[in-house]
Amino acid sequence: MDKITLQRIEKLHPSIREEVKQIIKECDEALTGKAKIRITQGLRSFEEQEKLYAIGRITSGKKVTNAKAGQSIHNYGLAVDICLIINGKAASWDTAKDWDNDGVADWYECVKIFAKHGWDWGGNWKTFKDLPHFEKKNFPTKKGLVKTSWRALSKLKRDKDGYVIFEK
Repeated sequence: MDKITLQRIEKLHPSIREEVKQIIKECDEALTGKAKIRITQGLRSFEEQEKLYAIGRITSGKKVTNAKAGQSIHNYGLAVDICLIINGKAASWDTAKDWDNDGVADWYECVKIFAKHGWDWGGNWKTFKDLPHFEKKNFPTKKGLVKTSWRALSKLKRDKDGYVIFEK
């Protein structure tokens, strides 16, 4: 796991940091070739979200998100975007390449590992597919699973660091 990925994990919601480290470790172990995982985006501020939302609407460029500030799971530290780092240098978002020649595209090896841990992949969305995106959709509490939709998250209280508080 590279330094950049570790720094981004440390800004995620505290309750998922260790889980994300485990997922990245499992991905890196599964990818026995040239590719390793890097988190390119984790926690995103509301201000950063508004700037992204403006692309293709107010500023020039192709739309990159349909989520306004507060409507992205990134805004709550419960989502990551990834890329593959090839030979420790070049970033790749190629979902078809099998860098380790095991008959399965490296990207899909990672999709499977995230899914095993209960994460949703943006590549499975019906509209506006977001291939680099993975998000924690349910959070276990003593009262059962809490859906981590932006609507539900936006109503939760926050701790002194701004992270939503899940009832234990």
